[in-house]
Amino acid sequence: MTSVTSSTSSSSSSAAGGSSAGSTIVSDYQTFLKLMTTQMQNQDPTDPMDSSQYATQLATFSQVEQQVRTNDLLSSLNAQLGGTGIGQYAGWVGMQALADTSAIFDGATPLTLATDASSGADAAILVVRNSAGTVVDQRAVSVGDSSFDWDGMTSNGKRLGSGEYSFQLQSFSNGKLVSTDDVAVYTPIVEVRQDSGGTPILVTGSGKEIGVEEVQALRSGS
Repeated sequence: MTSVTSSTSSSSSSAAGGSSAGSTIVSDYQTFLKLMTTQMQNQDPTDPMDSSQYATQLATFSQVEQQVRTNDLLSSLNAQLGGTGIGQYAGWVGMQALADTSAIFDGATPLTLATDASSGADAAILVVRNSAGTVVDQRAVSVGDSSFDWDGMTSNGKRLGSGEYSFQLQSFSNGKLVSTDDVAVYTPIVEVRQDSGGTPILVTGSGKEIGVEEVQALRSGS
């Protein structure tokens, strides 16, 4: 007489195999039913199997199937709501992140820049570019200061209007340019999303997308 128990165990193992179990459980169930039908057709008529055993086997398989579907659902929810990291970064929305990116100047509120000159530099020049990439100002900054509050004023006393700006720092030693580096600026985080691979992406106030690994510091958005 054909044994159904081994089929049930095999189905359980398949269900525990991973994310593919949910898609294979249907074909396993059809196989299980065929085996059970064959068993019923070929059982010893003088010693038939107790119908309660069929019910037990069906209930067992149904439980396994339900557990697989539940696990798949939980995995999906976990991936969407924090399993890949997006949930833990939701609190960053509304805060200001320090990163090598552009920032929006509202025409009045200063932007805080991280102006760390290269080691050994004795002079530094801050280069300011507008959204088109055009240099709109160059001004000397102290090599001893790690930050600079840029208020939109140029070196010749002209105030720049509101808009998107990016910054670079040129470091000099004995009058020779030794490096040109992007300057990190504090900019608000307005959104956290996931890319196609599930990696968390931060969207800044200027609409730029940055990775969480690019953030050098966080501070209150107020």
